[in-house]
Amino acid sequence: MVSHVPFCTKGVALTLVLFINHYCSIAQSAGFEFGRITRSELEMKVYDRDTSAAAVVLNEFGESYIDDSDDLSLVLKYHVKIKILKKAGLNQGDFSIFLRKINGKSELVRSVTGSTFNLENGLIRESRLDSKSVYKEDKGKFYDYVKFAVPNVRVGSVIEVEYLLESPFIRNFRKWEFQSDIPKVYSEFWARMPANFRYDVLLRGFLRLTKNENNVVRNCYDPSGASAADCIQLTCAIKDIPAFKEEEYMTARSNFLSSVSFELAEVVHFDGHKDKLTREWKDVEDELRKDPKFGSQLKRGGDIMDRHLEQVLAGETDPLKKAQKIYNFIRSRYRWNEVYGEYSEFGIKKAFDSQVGNVGDINLSLIAALKYAGLSVEPLLLSTRENGLINELNPVLSEYNYVIAKLNINNKIYLLDATDDFLPFGLIPERCLNGKGRVLGEKESYWYEVKAPEREKSVSIQNLRLESDGFIRGTINNTYAGYDAVKERKKLFTSGNQKDYIDQTFNKGDLINVKEFQIENADDDGLPFVLKLEIEFDAVGGLQGDFLLNPFIRDRWVSNPFKSSERLYPVDFGVPVEEVVVLNLEYPDTYDIVGTPPKLGLALPNSGGRYIFNLQHNGKLLTMNSSLLIGKTVFSSEEYHFLKELFNQVVATQQTNLLFKKK
Repeated sequence: MVSHVPFCTKGVALTLVLFINHYCSIAQSAGFEFGRITRSELEMKVYDRDTSAAAVVLNEFGESYIDDSDDLSLVLKYHVKIKILKKAGLNQGDFSIFLRKINGKSELVRSVTGSTFNLENGLIRESRLDSKSVYKEDKGKFYDYVKFAVPNVRVGSVIEVEYLLESPFIRNFRKWEFQSDIPKVYSEFWARMPANFRYDVLLRGFLRLTKNENNVVRNCYDPSGASAADCIQLTCAIKDIPAFKEEEYMTARSNFLSSVSFELAEVVHFDGHKDKLTREWKDVEDELRKDPKFGSQLKRGGDIMDRHLEQVLAGETDPLKKAQKIYNFIRSRYRWNEVYGEYSEFGIKKAFDSQVGNVGDINLSLIAALKYAGLSVEPLLLSTRENGLINELNPVLSEYNYVIAKLNINNKIYLLDATDDFLPFGLIPERCLNGKGRVLGEKESYWYEVKAPEREKSVSIQNLRLESDGFIRGTINNTYAGYDAVKERKKLFTSGNQKDYIDQTFNKGDLINVKEFQIENADDDGLPFVLKLEIEFDAVGGLQGDFLLNPFIRDRWVSNPFKSSERLYPVDFGVPVEEVVVLNLEYPDTYDIVGTPPKLGLALPNSGGRYIFNLQHNGKLLTMNSSLLIGKTVFSSEEYHFLKELFNQVVATQQTNLLFKKK
C-alpha cells in the first residue's frame, strides 16, 4: 500500500507520496545501545560546531508505534545522550515529561532508565537513577508531568536517559522536535503506522532532513488476532542540528522549530468500512453555527442589548457611525478577563450583565450587536502570534484561540476587537497579526489575510538652541499615530496622571528637565496623541572649548536588533514602522561643526523600507532630517542581510557625535 502523506514546510502545504523503498519482515535495528560511552565523549571540552554551547545532544532516538495488545495504545520509545560542557548546561540533567489526560484517560511513563557517566581517576564511573526519584506531578484536569533528575551531574558528564511513554490517544503521534535550546549531533525518529491508518504528517522548520526513508513492515498490526496488516515505517533524521535561538521580531517558537507531527486522518477497518477523521470546512462551519457557545450566541444581540442599542443608535442612520457607536459601547461595557478563546466562556447574556468576559464573550457580543443593527459583519477566527501559525491543510479548531469581527461597510473592510480600551475603531491588537484567519461567512467560510491597518508612527519636531552656559533649551513636539498612539495612551493610563507620565518618560532616564508640557487628544483615540514639551538639559557642561554632541537627543537606535550572521526564519515586525526626527538646533556662531556625516539614502528590496538622513549647517543653525520606514512587515531569510545592513547604517548614523570646534 502506498500512503499519500501531506507535508507542511515553511508554512506551505505540499502533498508528497511516500515511495516504498523496500519490504522487510521486521524493522532495521533501532537506535543505539544504552551505556556505550566512549572516553573521547567524556574528555570532550567543547562542541566544535558551536563553541558557545553549554551542552550538546550526542545522539537522540525515538520510535513510535501502535501497540495492538488489549486496548490500543500509542507507544513512544525515547533515548537520548547528552554531553555537559559548561555550568549553564547542568540543568540538562533535569527531565520533565508532559502527559495529557482527558475524560478519564491519561498518558503514562514507564521503564525509566537514567545514568550519569563521569571520568574519575582515568576510569569511567556510572551513577544510576534511582527509580524512587521518578515522580508524577499533578497539574490539574488536563495534564500531568513526570519528573526526575539524573544523579551526580557536573561539567564534563555524559547523561543518558531512556523511557517508554504510552498514550491512549492514537490520533496523534507525539510530536518529534529535532531542535531544542542546545545543539544536537544527531536526532532520528521512526514512526510505524498501520497501512490501514492514514496519518497526515506535518514537517515544520527550515532544516533539511538528512534521512527520509519509508519501508513496509509485514504483518506488524493485528489487533483482532485474526487479520494482520502491514505497516509503513517512516524514518527521518537530521544531523549537525544547530540550537534554536529566539531572536528579535519573530512569532511563536513552534512556527520555526524543526519538528515532525502526525494527525490521524482516516482508518480503513478490516471489514472494508472507513472512518474519515479529518474534517472538511463545511463540517466545521456547521458545527460552529450550531455550537451553543459560538453560533447560538451570535443570534442573541436583540435579546440582551436591544434597549441599550436603541439608546446608543438613537437618530443615527449612517452605517459607519452606527458601527463606531456600537464598538465604543461594547468596548466601554466590558472588562476583558485576560482569557483567550474563540468561544464564549460565560454566554454573552451573563457576560453582558456582569460586564466581564473572555475574548469570545466580548467579540461575539460585538458581532451580535452589529448584526442586530443590520450591518454586514462576520466572525473571523485566528491564532495569536504567541499561539503559532494555523495549518491551512485541514481544519483543526484547537489551533485557533481568538475571534474578532470582520465588518464590511461600503466595500471597505474594518477588523474590530473590543477587548482593549485603548484600541480605536478599525485597529486590532498586535497579538492578532499572525497571517491568515478563517472567516465564518453567511454561506461558507474562507481565508482572510490579517494585516495591520496602520503603522507604528512617531514624528518628532525639535526646535532647540545651544546656549553659552552649555545647556540646550527649546521645544519638542512629538506626534504619535496608529499603534504608537495606543502605546502612549497606555503609558499615560498606567502612570496615573500626566505629571507622572512625563516624569517616567523623560525626567528619570534622559536627564532632560521638562519645564512645561501639554498633552493633546489623550482621550480621543480617533486622533493622534500629541505631546508638546518645553525642555532644557546640560549638553556639554559649559562652553569652554571643543566638544562632542549627538544630534539625536533621545530615542535613538543604540544597537542593531539583528545580530546573527544568518537567519533561517523570517523577520516579522507585525506592524509597519515609521520614525521621523526633524531637528533645528541653533548654536553660537563662535563654533564650527567639523566632519559632518554625509547624506544617506538606503532602500530595501521589494519596497520593504528605507532610511533617509540629511544634516546641514550654516555656522549658526544645524538642520537634521532622519526618516526610517519599515513598510513591509515580514522579511524572508533571503532578505535578512539587506535588513541587517540597513539597521547597521541606522545605528552607525544615530550613534555619530558631531565635533563642535571653537573658532
